[in-house]
Amino acid sequence: MRVTESAVHVTAGASEAAAGAASDAASTDGRAARRMRNRTAVLDAAIALFAEGNLQPAPGEIAVRAQVSHRSINRYFPDNRALLRAAVDRQIEIGIPLFKIHAIGKGPLVDRIDEFVRVRLAAFEELGATARAASYLSATSRIVRTEMEAVRALLTDQVDRQFATELSALPEARREASRTAVDALFQFESLDYYRRLRGLDQVNAHELLARATGDLLVPGSFDPGA
Repeated sequence: MRVTESAVHVTAGASEAAAGAASDAASTDGRAARRMRNRTAVLDAAIALFAEGNLQPAPGEIAVRAQVSHRSINRYFPDNRALLRAAVDRQIEIGIPLFKIHAIGKGPLVDRIDEFVRVRLAAFEELGATARAASYLSATSRIVRTEMEAVRALLTDQVDRQFATELSALPEARREASRTAVDALFQFESLDYYRRLRGLDQVNAHELLARATGDLLVPGSFDPGA
């Protein structure tokens, strides 16, 4: 087969075009990756400020912490409320697995209470500040309110599953009272009261929460040392 000079030129041109397209694609991918890294840094900066007690940080404060320009933040989010809402979403997404209880509803009551209290306190340590920020946002954001209601529904279901045996053994009127009280005891606001406002350390908070939970589930006969 005879290869002509024109065929060589066509092939070379096609190769150059392909190389140029690949370079453009790599450049586009690089910019997209950098944008994603910066956006994540912005959200993590907002979450860090939540943890420091700044529940409504300004864009400038977030930009300084994230080490990005104020203009960059404006490219990623239409306004500060959208930014803070995205930070809450990110922390919820990261934090939901922290609530997992292995072998839920199985084992002696003392062990189930101990595991339940341990998991909820650990999740609070990670998510408590963001939950406080979400409470502020929920006053003006239907989306945040809906998300927080969904989280609360999941946690209520966990109470029902972890303590199904004890709740089912209670008289009907007492059952709902105990169920609601245990659920309320482990809301973020309640755990915030134990840990931050009362200043209890993890050990003391765990002990008090475990005893209160047992007394609600098995009135008058719960012994955490048994």
